[in-house]
Amino acid sequence: MSTTLIEVRPAKAADAAAVASAHDEAWRSAYQGIIPGAELEKLINRRGPQWWDSAIRKGSRVSVLVFNDKVAGYANYGRNRARSLHFDGEVYELYLRPEFQGLGFGRRLFQSAKRDLAQSGLKSMVVWALSDNDPATEFYRALGGRMVARSSERFGPKSLDKVAFAWTN
Repeated sequence: MSTTLIEVRPAKAADAAAVASAHDEAWRSAYQGIIPGAELEKLINRRGPQWWDSAIRKGSRVSVLVFNDKVAGYANYGRNRARSLHFDGEVYELYLRPEFQGLGFGRRLFQSAKRDLAQSGLKSMVVWALSDNDPATEFYRALGGRMVARSSERFGPKSLDKVAFAWTN
């Protein structure tokens, strides 16, 4: 009998290459056709193993979801960066490799990040998603997020709308 192990835990420096790989796969899947190709490549390439190694070693809050010894996805989070939004914490990124989407893993990763933020005194939180990324906006709505703000972000010559979802405990 084999046992399937699903674990959410803080990332270690040894996870940097796997997180970079998950980032690459997830971003290509999520943003191809939304973010212009050259800009998407730049964004992916600047987040290689060295970048993740440095972020993890410097104490950035990065959690990984591990499925049978493979990093299936990651979340990175901390204090809210948007001063105009009165929420304590923020999930900066939450991504899963495409083959692990739709299995409830994103929900596990999200709940773990939310719990970690709350245990650090950050009781309310926000997450931003590109408006055109329907799977992400549907995911955050399904988790009970309420839309609280709109903004835009420039990717090379293209400006894309984004929305903020919030949760309070």
